[in-house]
Amino acid sequence: MLISEELLQAYGAELETLERSHIIFREGDNPKYYYQVVKGRIKLNHYNEEGKELILAILDVGLSVCELLLFIDQTYPVNAIAFEECTVLKLPKSDFIRLLDENPQISRDINKFLSERLYYKYIMLENNSSLRPVTRIKGMLDYHKSFREDQSKFSYEVPLTRQQIASITALRVETVVRAVKQLEKENYLKIINRKVYV
Repeated sequence: MLISEELLQAYGAELETLERSHIIFREGDNPKYYYQVVKGRIKLNHYNEEGKELILAILDVGLSVCELLLFIDQTYPVNAIAFEECTVLKLPKSDFIRLLDENPQISRDINKFLSERLYYKYIMLENNSSLRPVTRIKGMLDYHKSFREDQSKFSYEVPLTRQQIASITALRVETVVRAVKQLEKENYLKIINRKVYV
């Protein structure tokens, strides 16, 4: 949990339950709220010129949603959509800034979190520029696992279908299937009941 639910609610955050595919915000909207996932998952996506969906991240319980945009005067570069039925805590931007001003440790925690995200984003971008599908997929899996405390081998069940992995890495589904099988042979990941573990 990035910020405790109790602290967020003490500053006026409200719980909202969202249906699957509910649009939380759209690319081009102005950031007005701090969002933190309480239950379910949220995807950040973008559509290219051909209308193909590119998934940029899947955010799980305890994570915030594009909080970095609350610190600058820019519009959202992505869409945030409920990946499944989920619950979020929603705190107005002004109350979020006040929370940080009055709780320096939380502010430091947010800075650390943003720094870690940027670090792994750089690694993922570097891997995504590779022409090798295996390198792209490994970079994406490492990025998603980086959100977890348990970093032991095969501890993270990847909550993505092969199609979603393809959307994140800009690869074809068939290519993803072949690359995942190759990574299993290399003992980088395990497949148990069609689920991928890294």
